Amino acid sequence: MKLQRTTLIFLLLALGLGGFVYFYEIQGATERQSAQEQQRQIFSFQSDRVQSLTVKTKDQTLRFERANKSDTSKWRMKSPNDTPASDAAVSYLLDLLVSGKSDRTLNVPVAQLQEYGLQQPQATVEIKLNDGTTHRLILGKPDFNNSFLYAQADPPTPPNSPVNVLLVSTNFENAVNRSLSEWKQIQQQSKDAETNNKLKDNKD
Repeated sequence: MKLQRTTLIFLLLALGLGGFVYFYEIQGATERQSAQEQQRQIFSFQSDRVQSLTVKTKDQTLRFERANKSDTSKWRMKSPNDTPASDAAVSYLLDLLVSGKSDRTLNVPVAQLQEYGLQQPQATVEIKLNDGTTHRLILGKPDFNNSFLYAQADPPTPPNSPVNVLLVSTNFENAVNRSLSEWKQIQQQSKDAETNNKLKDNKD
């Protein structure tokens, strides 16, 4: 009888330990992985909340607003021209902003930001949400092996030292460095080319 009671106690202890291991290793690992993913996420907003985008590069400043349902394009360029925007170009950038993750975060003194190309960035993207909230992504230069870009997300003003510098995908560089015509809807590109040809013919 005593042996059976001891066996039962060990069995209950084993079941309890097994349950603890399951919840810690399986459930806990899932929760820890989810928390790590959230920490790596650059921004936490959804694409349907974005009302406008402003892209500032060394060559140009462009502003896009979500278009009315009656428009042929989902997005409309408001500056430097008021014209339908290329949905593909804007959506590519927007997808990166919504789903993009940082590979890792560096703590950098403010005085060293210039070394990362962040005092005179190659591009700044400003995002305005439908509730009036704004976000900002500053894109610096590539890292030493051109695998990532140095970046800052929503940097404080004035900057605190040390500053969080993110390593983000180089796809951001491809997304923002486009000619003005690439940001326009294809039909509008054709119209612009036709207008330019007419002006050229008139000069001749």
